Amino acid sequence: MQDPTFNKSSDNDTAGLRRRVFAIIEEAVLNGKYAPGESLTESRLAAELGVSRTPIREALTQLEHEGLVQLVPNKGAVVTGISQKDIQDIYAIRMMIEGLAARWAAQNIQEEELQELQEAIDLEEFYTSKGDIGRLMSLDSNFHQLLYRASKSRPLQHMLHTFHNSIQHARSQSIAAPGRAQQALKEHKAILQAIRERDGDRAERITAEHIRKASVNLLKTMKARQG
Repeated sequence: MQDPTFNKSSDNDTAGLRRRVFAIIEEAVLNGKYAPGESLTESRLAAELGVSRTPIREALTQLEHEGLVQLVPNKGAVVTGISQKDIQDIYAIRMMIEGLAARWAAQNIQEEELQELQEAIDLEEFYTSKGDIGRLMSLDSNFHQLLYRASKSRPLQHMLHTFHNSIQHARSQSIAAPGRAQQALKEHKAILQAIRERDGDRAERITAEHIRKASVNLLKTMKARQG
């Protein structure tokens, strides 16, 4: 059955079709729909998405380049996914460079971007009170993406967006841990206040600490799940 998130209304846009096919398969790998060790054949994916094999083949090749699948003769693409070490490495790198994004945001942010960050936090506060983890995941991602954009550095935005997207499944486990959503909201408010005051040093320090705490919480959650 065709994936309900797939929109064929502009299939004549070949480049757009390829991007959508890749994005759908990548998300399915990252969120665990396709588990590590699972084989993904072109025929299966083409049937699921209702497209030809060509964009599927190209998407699988790109996913192999990203290390998310391994192309194996007679088996198709075997999902490798994101390992625990990958997650630990990503958080370590984010801790080092996401503070830089906050520092640059404090220097370069525009007034409308400050308003967008405030609106994101207002929504985050509302859904934290409701305990809506699904919405909080989306709002957490939005807050960080707004922060990256405000840095005005395209290379930094691209790098951090890739990292953030790659660990979305792990992040959902972390933010669901008791008390983490409330703590993350408090930390986001402190980051925004430092940026609003154009204090790059404080924004960088608070953001790095925010990532460190998220990493510690995630590792505790992963260990608990492993028993």
